[in-house]
Amino acid sequence: MLLDDVTAVITGAARGLGRSCAVRFAEEGADLVLVDVGDDIDEVPYPLGSESQLAHTADLCRRRGAAVLTETADVRSLTACEAVAARAFDRFGSVHVLVNGAGIAAPSGKAVHEIGGDEWRLMIDTDLSGAWHMMKAFAPAMAARRAGSIINVASTAGLVGYRNFAGYVAAKHGLVGLTKAAALDYAPFRVRVNALCPGSVRDDPLVEGRMLAEIARSLEVAVEEHEEIFTQAQPMNRLIEPDDVAAAAVWLAGRDSTQVTGTTLAVDGGFLAK
Repeated sequence: MLLDDVTAVITGAARGLGRSCAVRFAEEGADLVLVDVGDDIDEVPYPLGSESQLAHTADLCRRRGAAVLTETADVRSLTACEAVAARAFDRFGSVHVLVNGAGIAAPSGKAVHEIGGDEWRLMIDTDLSGAWHMMKAFAPAMAARRAGSIINVASTAGLVGYRNFAGYVAAKHGLVGLTKAAALDYAPFRVRVNALCPGSVRDDPLVEGRMLAEIARSLEVAVEEHEEIFTQAQPMNRLIEPDDVAAAAVWLAGRDSTQVTGTTLAVDGGFLAK
């Protein structure tokens, strides 16, 4: 068990990469605080993680022996994040790992000058400020304990540009920058901060993923063709599996990476090597 005696908070846990990380953490012995918005946001053009999906993730983790607390919260609200932290500390006493997995891929599919102000703010508030809010809520306690690991789920879009995804790219680049700055801030307190940068992740039905399909929709790529088209851009000629990313998150959370901080770990099948 790589995560015995560890309590981890995972946002975006209702489905997709968040669920994959939650289940893998449970298998490795962690107790969990699972967080998701639990409702739709009007400006996001696809359904977000629901309360029932969050409950299903929790059930999967409990079957693997984890103690689980579920919380519905919108990470755009610092107050909501602080409330999650208060309940997490009340339940478990301490938190060792924070995985900032909450994020949205759309509204996207527009050139820079076509993006509306509300659309821009929604993307930045969710994909960048959301992680900052959770760090503000949990990092002080980690620093006081002189131990902790914060994992920000960014993207290859945090390292390179993509046409018609300026808001998403800006938010994920900002998240990588936040990771590096926070790693320096917290290094004296032995709190590590790293960014995971997945490539094109397959929408595995077992975790109810839909991010790749939504990116394809924003690019006006036919649903029945999108996996083949994204695979063509992968040097290893296959899409990333959710569990590939979860395994990397376990490594960053655990004792085998105690000198790893301020880094960006790409799980991208060689995409960024081109």
